[in-house]
Amino acid sequence: MLRVLRRRWDAYKYRFVPWLALNLRRKRRTLRYVPESSQDKIISDEDVFETLLKTFKALFINDLSRQAHILTLLPEIKCKYLGLLTVEQKQSTVNSHNRQSQHVLSPEEVLFNTLGFSITRDRSSLVSAGTGVFVTKGFVPKGTVVSMYPGTVYRKHEPIFFQSLGNPFIFRCIDGILIDGNDKGISRSVYSHFRSCSRRDRLGPFQMSDESWLTAALQNPLAVGQYVNNCSHGELPEKAANVCYQEFDVPEYFPVELKQYLPNIVYSHDIESHLRCVVLVTLRDIKQGEELFSNYYTVVN
Repeated sequence: MLRVLRRRWDAYKYRFVPWLALNLRRKRRTLRYVPESSQDKIISDEDVFETLLKTFKALFINDLSRQAHILTLLPEIKCKYLGLLTVEQKQSTVNSHNRQSQHVLSPEEVLFNTLGFSITRDRSSLVSAGTGVFVTKGFVPKGTVVSMYPGTVYRKHEPIFFQSLGNPFIFRCIDGILIDGNDKGISRSVYSHFRSCSRRDRLGPFQMSDESWLTAALQNPLAVGQYVNNCSHGELPEKAANVCYQEFDVPEYFPVELKQYLPNIVYSHDIESHLRCVVLVTLRDIKQGEELFSNYYTVVN
């Protein structure tokens, strides 16, 4: 019983404000200091946008037959994506009348072909850390978006008390916005359930967010950032933080047909603001087989 309680506390304490206040000086390895929030950027927002756009376009094209309802409603979108297909892919698309007759790669294969690496969830190399995230194939250069933190986005005044109880997957942004990346219990129901946030914001055939991060069959292979473990003080150098969280507000001009791959949704739909996402950016080159380790929080001086 004590072991179970200790394991839960070790997972939750980094999100617990009183614990943070008492231990900031002791845990300097887990912190990232920035002079002000506007400078909390490893790479530019433009680079983040281009990476997501490139990846999501590749995922969309790979499974084009499943997008038939969207292509029918938006013929200009159909022309754009057909123009990006190779001759072989075009012939396959023309001849395919069902999904089975079209060769479709797995999302992980699409990620590798597009960005040169693939990642997956697996048992962490840290003792009692549970699930972690590993680079399973390829090479990730420094300054690369390697993952995304999925979940429901809450503003400061919005109710999250019951969702937060015993929940180690709540990420706090610099401005106080919270992202609940728990894929179980109340958190799961709020994000994806009957009359949930995700179903609420759907516009006809257009999905405004990705629900597959709640399952084992990911549609967006980047949406595993909530399982990246923090490297706490005393770990070996090779287990030091190799990725860092970076906040990113999705611009209004983000293609509507690609929003189905965004693993975030706002809790309140009546607020006019950009969707907040959090990406994980590499702090150094990462090789195949390495586990991703993060800094759990940023301190703004």
